Amino acid sequence: MTTYVALLAAVNVGRGRALPMAELRALVADAGGTNVETYIQSGNVVFDHRARSIDRLRVELESRLRDTAGFAVPVVLRTAAEIRQIAAHHPFPDAEPGQVHVLFFGVDADAGPLDSLDPAAFAPEELVVVGRQVYLHLPNGMGRSTLAPWLARRTGTATARNWRTVHKLAELTRDRYAAGAP
Repeated sequence: MTTYVALLAAVNVGRGRALPMAELRALVADAGGTNVETYIQSGNVVFDHRARSIDRLRVELESRLRDTAGFAVPVVLRTAAEIRQIAAHHPFPDAEPGQVHVLFFGVDADAGPLDSLDPAAFAPEELVVVGRQVYLHLPNGMGRSTLAPWLARRTGTATARNWRTVHKLAELTRDRYAAGAP
């Protein structure tokens, strides 16, 4: 068994995008997930699964979500080890935790547009790209950010989580690891 974290994009935001967490837990369990746990209402799921292919698991979850919710829900998957590694990396040590977010790229994301990004144009906002994640320091918050929407329009499937959520998800995976799950 591998422990995964599923990060759903654009659920429980705006009209017509509601997805109760009880339904989400049942859906993941029906797809073969065990020890399914959700965290807050924004589509964060920690679960164990015997999947041999993370891409097949993602496609299956997206299909089930489309059938259940009635709308497309992009899913970004990371293993527990990846989430813990992401949470351990903090490129903005002087920033308040509420000002730091992580943008998680999905499989169709293209970081190429970041090559043309002029970071000074978004100051005081900052970003650091590490693998399939972009760490964001948004001193004025996500809601007032000009950098976050710029990234969202240019990179494909991605979903952001604040630093506290990233740490909580890492904590939930550590609890499983301590209990014997990978």
